[in-house]
Amino acid sequence: MNHSSKGPEHFHSQAKAALGDPQLRQNFRGAMDYLQDKRKSAFHDPVEEEKIRDLSEAIRQRCLSKLPQLLELLDTNCTRNGIEVHWAENSDEANDIIARIAQRHEAKLIIKGKSMVSEEIELNHEMAKLGIECLESDMGEYIVQLDGDKPSHIIMPAIHKNKQEVSDTFEHHLDNFTPTLDVDELIQTGRTRLRQKFYDADIGLSGVNFAVAETGSLCLVENEGNGRMCTTVPKVHIAITGIEKVVEFLSDVPPLYSALTRSATGQAITTYFNIISSPRKSGERDGPLEVHLVLLDNGRTQAYQDADMRKTLQCIRCGACMNHCPVYTRVGGHAYGTVYPGPIGQIISPHLMGLDKTKELVTASSFCGACAEVCPVRIPIPDILQRLRTAAKNPPEADMIPMTGQASAASTLESLAMKGFAFAATTPTLYHAGTWSATKLKGLMPDNIGPWTQCRTSPKFADNTLHQLIKTRNKKKGETS
Repeated sequence: MNHSSKGPEHFHSQAKAALGDPQLRQNFRGAMDYLQDKRKSAFHDPVEEEKIRDLSEAIRQRCLSKLPQLLELLDTNCTRNGIEVHWAENSDEANDIIARIAQRHEAKLIIKGKSMVSEEIELNHEMAKLGIECLESDMGEYIVQLDGDKPSHIIMPAIHKNKQEVSDTFEHHLDNFTPTLDVDELIQTGRTRLRQKFYDADIGLSGVNFAVAETGSLCLVENEGNGRMCTTVPKVHIAITGIEKVVEFLSDVPPLYSALTRSATGQAITTYFNIISSPRKSGERDGPLEVHLVLLDNGRTQAYQDADMRKTLQCIRCGACMNHCPVYTRVGGHAYGTVYPGPIGQIISPHLMGLDKTKELVTASSFCGACAEVCPVRIPIPDILQRLRTAAKNPPEADMIPMTGQASAASTLESLAMKGFAFAATTPTLYHAGTWSATKLKGLMPDNIGPWTQCRTSPKFADNTLHQLIKTRNKKKGETS
C-alpha cells in the first residue's frame, strides 16, 4: 500500500487517516515497542548514559560554535585529499551540481546508499527528468521505492510495512518472485536483485554521518554493506550532507558513534563503519576514481543564526525522539508530510520549508518531554517547539531575525480573544462575574464544540466557583469554632 502524503499543510487530515488505519497503527505500535526496549537495554547503566549524553552534547555544541571555520577547514583538507567539494545554498543548486557531474560522465544509473538529504532535495525525481535512474540500495528505501512510496522513519524507512506487505510489494514488482513471509528470504531476494546494480552503476551516492574537518574524512554508519558497495564499486562517488554534520576532530566521532547506534537501533556498534578520505590512490585495487562532497545549506544557516534554534542542528539523526513520541508512534511518518517527521522534523522542517508550510506541525505535540529525555545530544525539543509556535503566531521582536513564513498562523480573531480574556482575568469584577455566570448557565454548554470534542467530552462547569466554595467552607469553620 502506498502511504505517501500531500505535504505538511495537510497534517490534520493525514493524521486522521493514519489513526483510522488499524494495520498501520499495529505496525507502528509493534515496531516502536521493540525499538524502545532495544534502546533501554543498550543504556542499561543510567550513569554511563548521562555521561555519554553530556559528552555528545558538548561535542556538538563545540563544533557548531565553530561551524564556519570548520567548514572551511573541511573544504581545505578534503581538497588536499583529492575530494572535490561543492557548496549548495538550496535544493536546486544541489541537484544541479549532481546533474552536472552525472552528465559529464554520461551516467544513466546512480546507485544510492541511505541518504536523507537526497530525499530532502528530491534527487530521484530531479534526476529522472534528465533520464538518469536513481536506485535505492538500502533495503528499506528499496522497498518503498518499488512501491512508489516514501520513507516514514529516518532510520528504518519501511517501518510502516509488515512482512506481508513487503511480500506483496515484491510480488507486484519483481519477476519470478515466490511470495513468502520468511524475513530472511525477503531480505535475500532484495539483495540478490541489487547485487549486479552496484557493478552496472556509473555513480554511487551516499549520505554522511560525520564529516571530520581535521582529516578531511567522511564517516558513514550502516548495517547492510550497501553503503560500502556504493562508495567503492562505481567509478564515481558523490557524498551529500547538510553543513551541520561537520565535527572538529576524528576523536569526536567515537562518542557520537556510540550515542548514535545505541539510541537508533540499540546496537553497541553497527556492522559497518566506513571512513572515506580520498579517491582511489595509485596501486590500490578498488575504490572510486573520483569523490565529490556536496555541502547543503537549505535553511540551516537560518537556524544557525539564532542561539536557541541552533540547538536543532545538534541532531545526529538517530530517530530516538520519534520512537518515544506519543504522536509519531500513533500516526507514523507520512502524516507529517515532510522528509524529517516526528519531533526532530517538527523543529527542523520550518527552517527547511518555512513556517508558512509547517505551522500545523509545531502544534502536533503533547509536550510530554519524552523526546528530550531520550535525545542523545540533549536537544531541548519542547523548548524549541514553544519558540516556533510563538514565531508562527507573532511577528519578530525588534532584536530578532525573522524566520521564513513567520506570523503565517497569526489570527486577528484569536488575538482579540486572548487580549479580551487577559483583560477579564486581570479585572476581578469581570472575572468573578464571568465565573458566576458560567455556573448558572452551565446547562447551555453544547455537547459538540468543534475540534475539542473530537476526542474529548464536552467540559461541564461546577455548581459553584472556587471562590464560592472557599467562602462557604470558611463560613462553616466560623460557625463551628
